[in-house]
Amino acid sequence: MARVDLTVRGGGVFGLTIAFEAARRGARVRLIEALRLGAGASGGLVGALSPHVPENWNPKKQFQLESLLMAGDFWAAVSAASGLPTGFARVGRLQPLADARAVDLSHQRAGGAAQLWQGRAVWQVVAATGTAWEPASPTGLLVHDTLSARLHPRMAGAALTAAIRALGGEVITGDAPDEGAVVWATGAAGLAALSQSLGRKAGDGVKGQAALLRHDARDAPQLYIGSQHIVPHADGTVAIGSTSETTWTDPETTDSQLDDLIGKARAALPCLRDAPVLERWAGIRPRAASKAPLLDAWPGRPGHFIANGGFKTGFGMAPKVAQVMADLVLEGRDGIPAGFRL
Repeated sequence: MARVDLTVRGGGVFGLTIAFEAARRGARVRLIEALRLGAGASGGLVGALSPHVPENWNPKKQFQLESLLMAGDFWAAVSAASGLPTGFARVGRLQPLADARAVDLSHQRAGGAAQLWQGRAVWQVVAATGTAWEPASPTGLLVHDTLSARLHPRMAGAALTAAIRALGGEVITGDAPDEGAVVWATGAAGLAALSQSLGRKAGDGVKGQAALLRHDARDAPQLYIGSQHIVPHADGTVAIGSTSETTWTDPETTDSQLDDLIGKARAALPCLRDAPVLERWAGIRPRAASKAPLLDAWPGRPGHFIANGGFKTGFGMAPKVAQVMADLVLEGRDGIPAGFRL
């Protein structure tokens, strides 16, 4: 590559999607991952792309909505450029409703979705039908939203990597020189470095544990039961996760907390009771102090930018993050919400 317009440091979903978006706009891109692609949370198992509830609307929720609405076209473009699947499908999501108050609140949220979701998806209360892929609901009612989607994190990472290379970009594991503008998308370690640079806490890491089971429900909706995601993937597996741990001994070791998650999923969904566990995973997710993605210029470092803090919403936010960061870095157009700033 004769000249690099943009260097992206970090091979997680933010780094890869920003590099892809820049490359498809014609920029010469170099992505550098120090350890391995998807070394952090982006190499996990779950891949739930789910919206915030349609109430108390704010710029963060609007940003996420726009990202989820553009996700189908974005991930189709990744597959077209790479020739590889990403595991994306807008399968929707079911949630059980525990009592009359939850039912009333969900009806109110249906009205909010009708107003806010641009008629492109719905939030609705539906009667349980008793199928095997339905969680038990004390009220006999479920929330069904059609905005939620799923993505296979590792398929998506492989497809993004291939797409960047197909568009003439470099993807390097190890180290290489920075050239052009530099975007730092380096996860929890990057938040620690940024905190040290700023002299104040920019964010931290939160450990998550998840499991992958062999059960083919690839066309079924994802489920959200008691803060737990159950996500059927395109390859005939089901992901269960995740814990949120602020203290830990080993960031990559699973323990009884994951056993509890698996047990709760099997209790809630009997069709999973005999499904074998294929993989147990643990990793650190980057959480910005604001709890929103952190997108900004790096103070005191001209030409350097931050894209970090995806935490639980990184895959869902990634298409829009890639768009606004490419706008800012390549074209000088700033569409980043104030709440995402340092």
